[in-house]
Order: sequence, then C-alpha cells, then structure tokens
Amino acid sequence: VLVLDEVHKYKSWSTELKNIHDVYKDLKIVFTGSSIIDISKQEGDLSRRALMYSLSGLSFREYLNLKFNGSLPVFTLERILENPNAVRNTLPVDFRPMAHFEDYLRVGYYPFFMEDEESVHHKLGQMIRTIVEQDMAELKDFDIRNAKKILQLFYVLAQQVPFKPNLVELAEKTAIHRNSLNGYLHYLEQARLISLLYPEGKSTAMLQKPEKIYLHNTNLMFALAERGAEKGTVRETFFLSQVATKYKVAMPKKGDFLVDNQFTFEVGGKHKTKKQIAQIPNSWVVQDDIIFSTGDEIPLWMFGFLY
Repeated sequence: VLVLDEVHKYKSWSTELKNIHDVYKDLKIVFTGSSIIDISKQEGDLSRRALMYSLSGLSFREYLNLKFNGSLPVFTLERILENPNAVRNTLPVDFRPMAHFEDYLRVGYYPFFMEDEESVHHKLGQMIRTIVEQDMAELKDFDIRNAKKILQLFYVLAQQVPFKPNLVELAEKTAIHRNSLNGYLHYLEQARLISLLYPEGKSTAMLQKPEKIYLHNTNLMFALAERGAEKGTVRETFFLSQVATKYKVAMPKKGDFLVDNQFTFEVGGKHKTKKQIAQIPNSWVVQDDIIFSTGDEIPLWMFGFLY
C-alpha cells in the first residue's frame, strides 16, 4: 500500500501516479489533495483509474462517534421528516444530544479537537492561510499576487455573515475590482471556507451572484468572529453545512432554505413558529434547544445525523 498526503504539492504527480499504477499491478495507492484542486482533471488522466471521494468535515454524528468511540447511525433526510421522534427513539436511551452540541459547533467539525481543543481555533487560522497562500497557488489561472486580497475578502465576509452580496460595497472594502469578486468567491467556496447560497431556480454558475454567503462551518465562525458568533447565524450555518453535504440547498422566496427543490425549512430557536412558511407545502420549522419533535418542528441537532 502506498499512501500519499497532499499529493498536489508534488510536481507532475498525476502522471507519475498513473505510471506507478500501470507498472505495479498489486500496489494499492491512496492519495489526498486539496479540495481547491479538481484532481480528477489532471493531465495524467486518473479519472479512469482512480475512485475519487470528496471528504467533508465531521458531522455531529461523526464527532460523537469519534469522541466517545460510539456507533450512532446515519438517517436520511426523508426519514427524519417523516417521523423525527421515531428517529430519536432509535438512539440510546441515555443519549443527550444537547450535552455535546455546543462543543461540536465550536470545535467539532475538524478532527483537530482530538489533539487539543484549546488550540483548534489557532490551527484554523493557520489552515486558512495555507489554503489561500499555498493550495491556491496550484491553480493554473490563479495569480499568487492576489492571495493577500483573497485573505482580506475572506476576513471581511467572516465579520458580516450571513452576507447579502453588494459587489460595489464589497469591492470598495477589499480594494478588489468588482469584475474579479465572483471569481474570488468561487475560489473560497472551492476551498470550503465559505458557502454560497443561490436563489431557487437560478444557476450556480461562477458568474451568477449568490443571494447569501455563509462561512463553510460553525467552527470557522467561532474562530473568526471578533464580536462573538451570533446564535441565529450559527444555527443556519450548522444546518447548511450538514444538509448541503448530501443534498442540494437553495434560498427560497419564503423561509431560510429549500432542499432538493421540494422541502422548505425555517431555522430558529425553540420559540420559532411556522408563521412565515405556514402556507407552503412540505415545510418545517427547525428549532434549536429542543430534543424531541412536536408537530412540524424538528430539533436542529438531528440534521447532524445525515452522514
């Protein structure tokens, strides 16, 4: 078995891996690369030889299993919507989701927490700089001289999420030409530093302006928010980060999120009502700080069991 980490940093790696694969028939090769690089399109044409997997950060379920050596199951979105209390009753009797939910939101998305929870946010700061200053340099059409501007853009967004893009205002704050902003936002999304939410029915093409911008996960929010992470935004970011891993998410005309063009969700605290989406079929309120479901209200933590 040959295992290679961050293989994209090695010149002509795809061609050499192809040659190794063709010569050493009994060798199993496992390699990882940055999410910013589309490794399936490299010149070595590995797409016909390799199985490519996209590895997301830890779900709430994976965090609990890793931290406590557990085996909590995965649930489909359809099963959760059909009967959330039945889902809750399949979990251990002594399971207390809220006892660990805040820790997950703060430090649980990346496996860094296994080494030292106190240093997670510091490591995230280092990771952000590495992605922008080193990984993006591997992109064929990326000018490394723009790395500083992209970092500046990211930190401006981090203080304003969820950000409703005003490209003129954003261009002024970051000194980035307006015509370049959509491309930079695309880079940050590919790097899994932000998530771009588009209106329902609209294209997600690179030139299309997103309706809202979120940080990619809640750990980034806690690491970067200068005035503390706003709870409402934390809830929405958690929901988006967990659901978008398995399903298509867009911004509906009413409500917070539209999933797979058929399910509408409004995300809030335990007193959030269905008033805003009452007339919409297949709609649910997702509530924080509750353990069990009542009617069309579903506990927020439960969406952390989708993968």
